[in-house]
Amino acid sequence: MMKCPACFNTLSSVTIGRLTVDACRSGCGGIWFDAFELQQVDEPHESTGEWLVQIERDPRVRVDLSRKRACPKCDGVKLMRRHFSAKRRVEVDECPGCGGYWLDAGELEKIRDEMGETARQKEAEAISRFNLSGPVLRYIYQMRTGAR
Repeated sequence: MMKCPACFNTLSSVTIGRLTVDACRSGCGGIWFDAFELQQVDEPHESTGEWLVQIERDPRVRVDLSRKRACPKCDGVKLMRRHFSAKRRVEVDECPGCGGYWLDAGELEKIRDEMGETARQKEAEAISRFNLSGPVLRYIYQMRTGAR
């Protein structure tokens, strides 16, 4: 049994499709991702992540964000706070031992929002790089969607 590194509740296994994570359900609402699992749900188009942003939590549970946390998998290893993305908006806890990630409630949603924003910016940059005009964009849209 793994314990929540934030509020010490017992973590529950949650399986969505092919992904199984450990969540602090009815506690602080945090989620443990083993190595490489977070990358399967960090973008808005990845449907598995939609359910995970809805993990039920107890609003009365308060978490001390300044306290060093222990890895729920590795005995005696402390998690390290680090920025998850290039924009440095969201900090997550990462285990230097097993490569897993602990996300507090709300952090997955912030990561997904940031990744969506980054994708939209890249798309806008591509459009401006090719200097596509309104009529050309409409034509491309019509060709891709079959719209008239």
